[in-house]
Amino acid sequence: MMNRDQMIEQYLQSQNITQELIKEVAEFRNQYELDPMVEERCTAPEVPFYGTDILEMAITALLRGQNLLLSGAKATGKNVLCETLAWIFGRPAYDISFHVNTDSASLIGTDTFKNNEVQLRKGPVYQCAQFGGFGIMDEINMAKNDAVAVLHATLDHRRRIDVPGYERITLHPATRFIGTMNYGYAGTRELNEALVSRFMVIDMPPLDEETLLILLNQHFGDLKKEAAEQFAGLFLDLQKKAYSGEIGTKSLDLRGLIGAIQTMRSGLKPLRAVQMGIVNKSFDIFEKEIIADVAKTRIPSEWSKGQIFEV
Repeated sequence: MMNRDQMIEQYLQSQNITQELIKEVAEFRNQYELDPMVEERCTAPEVPFYGTDILEMAITALLRGQNLLLSGAKATGKNVLCETLAWIFGRPAYDISFHVNTDSASLIGTDTFKNNEVQLRKGPVYQCAQFGGFGIMDEINMAKNDAVAVLHATLDHRRRIDVPGYERITLHPATRFIGTMNYGYAGTRELNEALVSRFMVIDMPPLDEETLLILLNQHFGDLKKEAAEQFAGLFLDLQKKAYSGEIGTKSLDLRGLIGAIQTMRSGLKPLRAVQMGIVNKSFDIFEKEIIADVAKTRIPSEWSKGQIFEV
């Protein structure tokens, strides 16, 4: 049975990553040992990211001490890439979700009363700095000014955090931050120039048929070829309509498609499963009709479990 390092090397080789980069990543893991206190935060993704060019850009930037910003439309694999990068570098991952209530205290920490004294309850950015983690800043373009201001000194060459009332902390040398952002979500806004300048930016390309088929076969090893092609085609059809503005992006949901296929294992009719996982995620009656028509052209109503999985 392969150990973690062998699994990572095999994965990187399968993605045609250069041997030089594979060696540098291994040296990074050996140089910065994982603290046992946060070992449970460093786990292999259920399905690793697929895409040589994007992986090479991301790995190179992180090795050189840069932070990353992953921009792109919905369902382009941004979060999967974040999980994969934390795994191959052997670092604990800290999920930092930005929303209307995210402020500096929720990022760094807040005062709490413990053992008859006031102590700092450390937030995810503080812990990330302490243990050399990879901080995954989800939907960073929803961040309020208060939260963004905290990040400036953390993300630039100073690599430090001033904690009001406590000490100044310097980031662990292995600490990196990876921001993700979707276009056009409600509540999002343009990132200011000062924040963007602290990242190397990767524009995530939309999924293509080859990548979709690989992802589906990784999730479902016994998926029949014809079924996999139709499910991939369904997603690509919806992706085309979403990008052209015919429908919204609610139904452009790879997680929903995978969830639908999982329910088919229990005998649910494929078309009904797709209704639950894809069609019904649109709440506009006219849009739902368009999506349902696309699904019917791809998934025959007479299909059953036998047409989806190998016996």
